[in-house]
Amino acid sequence: MRTDRPGGTSHIEQAIELAGCRIPYRLRRSSRRRTIALLIDDRGLQVAAPLRASQGAIDALLREHATWVIRKFGDWQRKRPTPRRWIAGEQIMLRGSALTLETCAGIAQARQDGDRLLVNAALATAAMEAAVQRWLKDQALAHFTLRCQTYSSQLGLPAPAVRLSNARTRWGSCHAAGRIRMNWRLIHLPEAWIDYVAAHEVAHLRQMNHSPAFWQTVAALVPDHRERRAALRRDAHRYLLP
Repeated sequence: MRTDRPGGTSHIEQAIELAGCRIPYRLRRSSRRRTIALLIDDRGLQVAAPLRASQGAIDALLREHATWVIRKFGDWQRKRPTPRRWIAGEQIMLRGSALTLETCAGIAQARQDGDRLLVNAALATAAMEAAVQRWLKDQALAHFTLRCQTYSSQLGLPAPAVRLSNARTRWGSCHAAGRIRMNWRLIHLPEAWIDYVAAHEVAHLRQMNHSPAFWQTVAALVPDHRERRAALRRDAHRYLLP
């Protein structure tokens, strides 16, 4: 399947056989790219290539890195979340704790009631998913804003503007102008990991790099940041929606 987008970009679903394994991948061609790059994200294997790159060159790069591709693709398959059924009884993670999805007649929008997440029983599957995602994003923005304000205050800095990101490969980013973006999916994860990302991005308001001074700033905010970072990288997939 191929989809063309504005700006000289196209997406094509493809596959290649490597060492007897069929590996599907998404080929993204762009007029802005100059080299071929391989990436494993939450959607699987992605190949980014210049518009004029030959299929032969793409296949050659995949074969050259076959061991890496097969290992990473296998890791992705093992970590891939089970698709949600969006019915009563499903578990939705909020800051590391499970909420049980429950349908309820006559409510206008999703809301939390103890360890239950209530949604309108009349919603179709897609609408129910959208309602839950809206609720999660509302929780995410409020919580991330509070944590970033707390850490910026500790550094004696103005409160940053916080926005949500839908990035596939980054938990957060910081702009030199004082804007922070955090991936809304972080709201599924334990608070300690959310705090690490918030502290990391706030530290960039003082050090727009990853120098020793930057990591010293992170450590002043979250002394066990190394352990939290390792846990985030290792176990985040256990909490995420597909």
